[in-house]
Amino acid sequence: MGAGTHSRQETTDSDPLPAPLVFTDAQTATEAFRRIRAASEKLCEGLEIEDYGVQPMPDASPPKWHLAHTTWFFDTFLLKAWDDQWQPYHPLFEHLFNSYYNGVGEPFPRWRRGHLSRPTVSQVHEYRRHVDSRVCGLLDSAQGTPSWPDLVRLLELGLHHEQQHQELLLTDMKYNFGHNPLYPALTSTPQTAAVHEEGSGSQAADLGFDFYDPGLVEIGAGPGFCFDNELPRHRTFIGPYTLADRLITNGEYLAFIEDGGYQRVDLWLSEAWAELQSRSTHHPLYWRHQDGAWLEYGLNTGLQPLDLQVPVVHVSGYEAAAFAAWSQARLPTEFEWEFAAATLPIQGNFVEQGDYHPKSISGVGKQFFGDVWEWTSSSYGPYPGYRPLPGVLGEYNGKFMSSQWVLRGGSCATPTSHIRASYRNFFYPKDAWQFSGIRLAKDP
Repeated sequence: MGAGTHSRQETTDSDPLPAPLVFTDAQTATEAFRRIRAASEKLCEGLEIEDYGVQPMPDASPPKWHLAHTTWFFDTFLLKAWDDQWQPYHPLFEHLFNSYYNGVGEPFPRWRRGHLSRPTVSQVHEYRRHVDSRVCGLLDSAQGTPSWPDLVRLLELGLHHEQQHQELLLTDMKYNFGHNPLYPALTSTPQTAAVHEEGSGSQAADLGFDFYDPGLVEIGAGPGFCFDNELPRHRTFIGPYTLADRLITNGEYLAFIEDGGYQRVDLWLSEAWAELQSRSTHHPLYWRHQDGAWLEYGLNTGLQPLDLQVPVVHVSGYEAAAFAAWSQARLPTEFEWEFAAATLPIQGNFVEQGDYHPKSISGVGKQFFGDVWEWTSSSYGPYPGYRPLPGVLGEYNGKFMSSQWVLRGGSCATPTSHIRASYRNFFYPKDAWQFSGIRLAKDP
């Protein structure tokens, strides 16, 4: 069945997203589409069939659902809108694999995604192949038509959406395996961690602080792809500050624990202290204390002795803020972070390296990108003059601008091409299941 195109209203100068700079023709667009779609399935190569349907907590989703939902996104927002021969692949898929787009229809409840034994994994893969074929046909037939600019803008958004779910695939797999008493590794031949037992091994360089005196600066996305929450680029005043020249390590966080950091009410925000009292564990999410020693679960390594030299990861925003207070410092604002990172190259430990864990801080620069998402003290809200995307896609970011904190920089689970200095990730400050860590700031 061939793919046709529907003409669509031309975009206007007031649209939030800039025109894409990459997809100038169908071949370029198709190659990027196939490459990024294949990357999602490659991340699942270490899974057994039993793993695909597990939902380890309400905030996570089964791998099978991620593979289907990203397909639903292209099916709903590209094919349904532009393919004049479009028919629903299955009449209920729009309901089952809609995440939170109430303008499309009623989503299947998030906390029940793990209850769906059907469709099967093989049926989800068939759905992916069907949609992939239709999208590639659509791109080929739409090249050179008035619809092309709008189509590839949505394609690019969809690909970045898929890359977000690639990261979520890894975080959700890790939550499943990291809470299984067997502590299985994702790979059949786990990598051996370079382990530093407590009190041994080379020590990290002393934590230093770089001075910045920005004044009135521009913040927000520049040319190229961005999400609507990174716009508009605008001026803001940033006073003098200092920023740590590296991330906080496991060893430094362990010192916070051993000094009674989790028992000192003066270090914690009121809401954080209340949340802390409801928890049975007082340590980063994947640390375990066994036989007098600290261990840490890694997705590729299983449970291993704690490496004191790697950046601490899977701490909540509340934990990061308490550690900062204990250190007589603070978390940076997202604007301070962006100003410091804006001129740096996008390089670091990303998902392509296949480690899925932070690396030692030695010899790798200041680690602004990759390794861990860095908590900031900034509440996630709109920039001055912010306007969400038109229509249903306006639900993508804007409706979540409440009660969350901004994180910056990407992690070891982030695709390299997905990150930029202006990227604003956001989670609730109690959340620790993301690959999140700490960089300190101080006032001069």
